[in-house]
Amino acid sequence: MGDERKDYLGDVGGDADAGFANTIIIPAYNEEHRIGPTLSEYLNHLSQNTEVMVVLNGCKDRTADVVSSFLDKGSHLRIIDEPGVVGKGGAITAGFRRARGDVIAYVDADGATSAEEIERLMSLVDGEDGVLGSRWIDKNYLRRKQSILRRITSRVFNTVVKILFRLPYKDTQCGAKVFKREAVDKIVDMLGTTNLAFDVDVLYLMKKHGLALKEVPTVWEDKDGSSVRMWRTAPRMFGAVVRMRIKHSRLKNLVN
Repeated sequence: MGDERKDYLGDVGGDADAGFANTIIIPAYNEEHRIGPTLSEYLNHLSQNTEVMVVLNGCKDRTADVVSSFLDKGSHLRIIDEPGVVGKGGAITAGFRRARGDVIAYVDADGATSAEEIERLMSLVDGEDGVLGSRWIDKNYLRRKQSILRRITSRVFNTVVKILFRLPYKDTQCGAKVFKREAVDKIVDMLGTTNLAFDVDVLYLMKKHGLALKEVPTVWEDKDGSSVRMWRTAPRMFGAVVRMRIKHSRLKNLVN
């Protein structure tokens, strides 16, 4: 079946001749109601040396129109909207490949991580290969918590990830991560996960390469309007990490 959309924007915006210190990647899937305030805050707060890159991921709503309306707000906004970009992981991977900054971060489109907070996390990357925002180190940083169901699912998922991958982090899924470009370049060609287990793939590959990642508490606020339905998404995430573990083992030939 071919792509339903015929009006992809392509790679638009941004200053092709500019050099950026930082790139912030915002993957977006059907975020027409939430991404506007996020972009307004980010473009107003962040300086022109930070590239704000929105990567659209198969949107079927007006997200492209909303994002495009901000193109005249600053030369540091760039939009990637092309066929073949699948899932959160696919969007971020596409962003990794196109980013111009020396430091590359990614955040969720809903604004759960403020522009001021991701700027703070980017400032901590010196001396590390990456900085991971965590909602589970110091709960005093949380402005609004997730629902009980999401918190329980998060803790169970984190335990499974620790058992399968021996990752030491308390929160692999927080949508606020910062890496040096050199760290991203070492793993980007190995990334193959496009679903919500993408973060685990990133962290495990960086662990295998001996990269130094620091987990720090982050200011974070749960937002309404998520299209993720935990009763449907959670089983898929658990299945995805099991499949990923097999992929990174001697049994890799058992999975495609």
